[in-house]
Amino acid sequence: MNKENSSENTFMRTRPVFSLLVSMSVPMMLSMLIQSLYNIVDSIYVSRLGTDALTAVSLAYPLQNAIVSIAVGVGVGITSAISIYLGAGDQEKADRAATLGIALTVFHCVLFILAGIFVTKPFLSLFTDDPSILSDACDYTYIVLCLSFGSLLQIAFEKIFQAVGQMKITMYLLIAGCVINIILDPILIFGLLGFPALGVTGAAIATVIGQISAFLLYIVVYIRKSYAVHIRLRHLKFDRKLIAQIYSVGIPSSIMMLLPSVLISVLNRILAAFSDTYVAVLGVYYKLQTFIYMPANGIVQGMRPVIGYNYGAGENARVRSTIRYGLACTAAIMAVGTLLALFMPGQIFSLFDADPELLSAGVTALRIICLGFLVSSVGVISCGTFEALGNGRSSLIISLLRQFIITIPLSFILSYFFGVVGVWIAFPAGELCASVIAFILLRTYKKGTFSPF
Repeated sequence: MNKENSSENTFMRTRPVFSLLVSMSVPMMLSMLIQSLYNIVDSIYVSRLGTDALTAVSLAYPLQNAIVSIAVGVGVGITSAISIYLGAGDQEKADRAATLGIALTVFHCVLFILAGIFVTKPFLSLFTDDPSILSDACDYTYIVLCLSFGSLLQIAFEKIFQAVGQMKITMYLLIAGCVINIILDPILIFGLLGFPALGVTGAAIATVIGQISAFLLYIVVYIRKSYAVHIRLRHLKFDRKLIAQIYSVGIPSSIMMLLPSVLISVLNRILAAFSDTYVAVLGVYYKLQTFIYMPANGIVQGMRPVIGYNYGAGENARVRSTIRYGLACTAAIMAVGTLLALFMPGQIFSLFDADPELLSAGVTALRIICLGFLVSSVGVISCGTFEALGNGRSSLIISLLRQFIITIPLSFILSYFFGVVGVWIAFPAGELCASVIAFILLRTYKKGTFSPF
């Protein structure tokens, strides 16, 4: 490893762990909060068009989330590989991981264009018979899938920059994309400043313009300065072992992020049997919960390069300290989220112009689901830890328990006995069981070497 590049990253091995984690995580927490704010503002604007429009966007969420899931999953694999190789002093492998990561992302862009064309309408038709809702959902989804290259490539560059500790740059550029979205939303949805009123379609167009803008800004920033890894054509060589390493973390991470889409799709089927209002409640909840889990994810993103670098450098004590501080910070965030959901659920749902039926159902749902926020801290941090260590299998097990193996069967069973309330109860039950297993996995992995306790 050359001296210039080495000096750019040695701070991950030498700075005090807590201050390092804070410096790496706070920019990501702020950017995640801004992104969460955008998601909520987007829904607030769409809700002005009526409950049907809000339901249409909620139905599109699983496919939209699939884009982000695959992009972030592969990005996490890239981050893990780059961080470990930089920690071990292997510059060539780090550069090759970054280059191959971009190449794999371009391949995924093509796949999503095909998915947008052929999958959108058949998939959305499974969840509604209302032609107006289906039409709006299709219009929204065609755009966000077929023009998803901005999102995919933006996230790939984001993860590469995070791998070398450039958190402030990723914060600034993510905020830039979100601000562009927020500015364009009312203009394109309601037809301001001489633009035609495009409704739900306008929301989709604003989203992809913001994503493409952020991607182009990453290109400009990367070209203007040399960083600790280099994306070069000479590094674009088929490397089966390195690709497998990226996907061994990336595929489980993508599946973990896709699980909410599967969960929402199944729960939408259960909830639709009661009322379309509950489908809208679930859609609004998933917008709201990002406001809690995105800052926690910011901590995880700050942890990953620190853990990966120090794992590669053999600094196990620093790895344990990073996990311990990450867990404490995440628990604090979840505690705040729980208090807000318990004591201010009506005020939160009123932001969405909720009619009395939607407001009543939303308050009940939020107060029950939030009981799993605090305990989920163990599962969230454990997943991020295993990803950073290159062990995607364990993180996948935890996420499967949180959002599939326990929650879905419980939703079916409890809804039979308790109605729609049973669906909400399944959320905290799944989080509790998953956190117990996460604790056990971390205690037993490599004989407890990385257990924070």
